[in-house]
Amino acid sequence: METSRLTVYGDRRSGNCYKVQLVLALLAKEHEWVDIDILAGDTKTPDFLQKNPNGKIPLLALPAGQFLWESNAIINFLAAGTPLLPTDAFALAKVQQWQFFEQYSHEPFIAVARFINKYLGLPESRRAEYEAKQVGGYKALEVMEQQLSRTPFLVGGQCTTADIALYGYTPVAHEGGFELTSFPAIQRWISRVASLPGFVPMD
Repeated sequence: METSRLTVYGDRRSGNCYKVQLVLALLAKEHEWVDIDILAGDTKTPDFLQKNPNGKIPLLALPAGQFLWESNAIINFLAAGTPLLPTDAFALAKVQQWQFFEQYSHEPFIAVARFINKYLGLPESRRAEYEAKQVGGYKALEVMEQQLSRTPFLVGGQCTTADIALYGYTPVAHEGGFELTSFPAIQRWISRVASLPGFVPMD
C-alpha cells in the first residue's frame, strides 16, 4: 500500500523508537507516527507481522510500500546523504562500530533494566535480572566516557548517527538504575546533542 509520506510505527517511550523520531526531527522530515503498544500485543497481530515478521518496533514504512526495521538500519537510511552519516569509509565504519556497541554492549543492559523498571514496575520475579544488568551497563557507560573525554561526539567533532544510536537510552539510563553523576563527559555530550537545531526530547 503506497502512502504519500514516511510512516513510523513505534512507542514514544522507547529509546529505539526515539532514535528514529530524533533523526526525523533533526532532518526536518515530514512523517506520520503510529503509536504501538507492545504490552497490548500490537506487534504480534497478523497485520503488523506482515510488515515486520520479527514483531518489533520501530518499523519504518516508505512511500513506495517498502518496510524497514531495526532502529540503527532505519536511522542510517534516513540520514544517508546528510552530515549525520559520513561517506568516508573509515568514518562510516566508526559510526557502525558504535552502533554495534550500542546493540551488543549498551542496549542489552541499560535498555533492558529500564524496561523491567519503567514498563514492568520492577516485579520481584525479575529483580535479580535487573540487578545483574547493572555491571554491564556501567561498563558500557565507562567506554563512552573514555571516548567522549577525547572528542565532542563519538566519531570526532560532529554529530552522527552513532551519537543518535547511543542517545536513545543514555539520557534515561537513570530509569534503569544507572546514575550518570560520575560521567561528566557523557553529561556534556547529552547537553551537546540536546542543543542541536531541531532537537526534540523523548516524550
